[in-house]
Amino acid sequence: MNVRIRRIDPSIPLPSYQTSGAVAFDIASRKTIDIPPKSLARIPTNLIIEVPPGYMLAVVPRSSTPSKKGLLIPHGIGIIDQDYCGPNDEILLQVFNFTEKNVIIERGERIGQGSFVRVDKAEWTESDELKITDRGGFGSTS
Repeated sequence: MNVRIRRIDPSIPLPSYQTSGAVAFDIASRKTIDIPPKSLARIPTNLIIEVPPGYMLAVVPRSSTPSKKGLLIPHGIGIIDQDYCGPNDEILLQVFNFTEKNVIIERGERIGQGSFVRVDKAEWTESDELKITDRGGFGSTS
């Protein structure tokens, strides 16, 4: 798949897959960011990506980010739409510092990862009845 991309700062390398079996590419920070304890921050990724038709771009923290940095994505995943690629649409990685100390993210540090995921758009058919089987609602399989 050939994907069009723009780096705001060309001195920061393009995203890369770290191994031949990697399904997500690493994303680096464009700036050094100081994130206070128990607070949210948006880390600029230096990237504007034109997501191909039929795909979304899922952006998540690297698996080591919570243990090494004390950061989580508060909503679990970032979804980058196909039409989020204008000149000011830099991808930002929103994180929450769950520690009691400031967390520093250095310029160029790999902090997130992205993966292209195929998507379809639903066409809705409204109905008063769905399946007859009832599982009992939220939490019914626990």
